[in-house]
Amino acid sequence: MPVQMQLARIIISEISDNQVIYLQEVDGDRQFPILIGIFEATNIDRRVKEDYKPPRPLTHDLVVNVAEALGAEVDSVVISGLKEHTYFAQLRLKKDGEIIEIDSRPSDAIAVAVTFSPPLPIYVAEEVLDDAIKS
Repeated sequence: MPVQMQLARIIISEISDNQVIYLQEVDGDRQFPILIGIFEATNIDRRVKEDYKPPRPLTHDLVVNVAEALGAEVDSVVISGLKEHTYFAQLRLKKDGEIIEIDSRPSDAIAVAVTFSPPLPIYVAEEVLDDAIKS
């Protein structure tokens, strides 16, 4: 059963190529970091600040716009796998009552999730959460 998580913090470092986001369990204390790129970290950071509106649609806006133009609704994010320190995720779309899962990097899926207000739910598979905490 997936565990609902929330974006707890974003760490952006100008001296490192890897940025860090922390996901924290909604109804618990477990949390873990995911290393992401500077573009994704900056975009996520800007989006969680309520007053930020990009002058033109960004890639994550494009994903939402395409889904909506095709009659789908962006539903949630699921971080479903961890292999050799790499996380795997799906962006979940809903169309005609059916869930469609689109392979995604966790950072991109989370960036899409935070384009919504409130942000879309983020879920992590229990085994991924257990492995992430052990690492």
